[in-house]
Amino acid sequence: MERESMEVDVLIIGAGPAGLAAAIRLMQLAQQAGSELSVCVLEKGSEVGAHILSGAVMEPRGMDELFPDWEERGAPLNVAVTADKFMFLTEHNSIPMPNFLMPKATHNHGNYVVSLGNVCRWLAEQAEAMAVQIFPGFAASELLFHDDGRVKGVVTGVMGIAADGSEKAAFEPGMELHASYTFLAEGCRGSLSKQLIERFDLAKDSQPQTYGIGLKELWEVPDEAHQEGLVLHTAGWPMDRRTYGGSFLYHLDNNQVSIGFVVGLDYENPYLSPFDEFQRYKTHPDIRRYLEGGKRIAYGARALNEGGLQSIPELVFPGGVLIGCSAGFLNVPKIKGSHNAIKTGMLAAEAAFEAIQAADGGQVEPLLSAYSEAVRNSWVWRELVSARNFRPGFAKWGLIGGTLYGGFDQFFGGKVGWTLKHPHQDHATLKPKEQCRPIEYPKPDGVISFDKPSSVYISNTNHDEDQPVHLRLADESIPVAHNLALYDAPEQRYCPAGVYEILRDDDGANPRLQISAQNCLHCKTCDIKDPSQNITWVTPEGTGGPNYPNM
Repeated sequence: MERESMEVDVLIIGAGPAGLAAAIRLMQLAQQAGSELSVCVLEKGSEVGAHILSGAVMEPRGMDELFPDWEERGAPLNVAVTADKFMFLTEHNSIPMPNFLMPKATHNHGNYVVSLGNVCRWLAEQAEAMAVQIFPGFAASELLFHDDGRVKGVVTGVMGIAADGSEKAAFEPGMELHASYTFLAEGCRGSLSKQLIERFDLAKDSQPQTYGIGLKELWEVPDEAHQEGLVLHTAGWPMDRRTYGGSFLYHLDNNQVSIGFVVGLDYENPYLSPFDEFQRYKTHPDIRRYLEGGKRIAYGARALNEGGLQSIPELVFPGGVLIGCSAGFLNVPKIKGSHNAIKTGMLAAEAAFEAIQAADGGQVEPLLSAYSEAVRNSWVWRELVSARNFRPGFAKWGLIGGTLYGGFDQFFGGKVGWTLKHPHQDHATLKPKEQCRPIEYPKPDGVISFDKPSSVYISNTNHDEDQPVHLRLADESIPVAHNLALYDAPEQRYCPAGVYEILRDDDGANPRLQISAQNCLHCKTCDIKDPSQNITWVTPEGTGGPNYPNM
């Protein structure tokens, strides 16, 4: 297949906070040194920010270092946190927790309620003003390697392949992008990151990554329900005591409220539906009151890394690095990762720039070991060291024991003399259906709670239906013979977009799995939670997926 190619110094996959911070820092260094540098960023969304979804309360530490004058530049960090609340929910009541009893890591004084999508759009504007080339709508679909095994770059822009694999009239073979270094900034469970971690055995010395699924809605609410700058978190109901989960409710400006729910993907009951748990949570009287009289205007979902320090793989591979959530730098007790993403992107940029300068036009050193060392000497690493026992503590002792232990651990700043282990991989935790009780979820009322089809509709998700399904089954018999037989087809419930459905004939016979890939939100939950690890998420054609306005 003949493809055009383009050479750049640094190729960055993903226009999230890590990728854009890396691109900006590279150009800052080049300008300071008076040297030329070519930096290219690929983004699979239709525009920068289209696939970005986060709570989000942003700690400005990373932004302070990237742009000390970010406020003068007009960065969209407009809403300072004015009130910080935490509640334990029971089915009908709530128990407020005084702030002085909460771990310091959970305090949000000095932070900002933001739309991370809008922050990324602003970062992209700064990067383009510095001559960074950003290509939205271009999915990196294939890795390229040198003969000696080093990463060479990627293939992007392959378009016009029909569902049966044939080439349509508008077929485009794509383009090869070659680089001295390739930065993977795809976010949680990136498809290329997953391949490279396996190819180079980068996780051999780390514990299994563990994940959560975060579901989020954006609401416009009346004046009387709005409190700009309010940050509210909850734990407890509707989760049972063995299932990790909790909520966030953040009041932005313009009478907007971000509300969401996170469920740990190591849950045990195959009948659990994270989407329906989220909808049920909103009906709690102490949550519903913030939404009454309002209108839901956006919906989305995304997996997030929860493994922390123990689960971070080796960060460098021949020809490139992992940055941001591609490596898993989320701080779980803080419920924040964008500041760490920005910082790790900057550190990778500094290591790459130094290596490119030292090569002086020759072949660069394939391993950016200086990046790994810089991360381990940074405040990012120190922060994750202090947070390392929070999530595995819950997995070990459940809601009550995990909460008590987490408070104890964080009271001492995480400086205890031990490190807890993650006991399992998320896909291995489901119990057989016979050992679990089905969960009866209330019917959505269409006012506070909603169904999946109407939710996917307002995510603006779109894929060309005449293309190969990007949710690949290694064995097409497993969904019925294994998943349905043992777990009553949990993919019907863990997917937050209704992509997977078991169909039967009129008499109930001949069960089969239907995959409606055009509904996919790119959350990656199926790639993580499928009990047989039979589903692999790969990139669809560029621009496919959700189009989030300001999530």
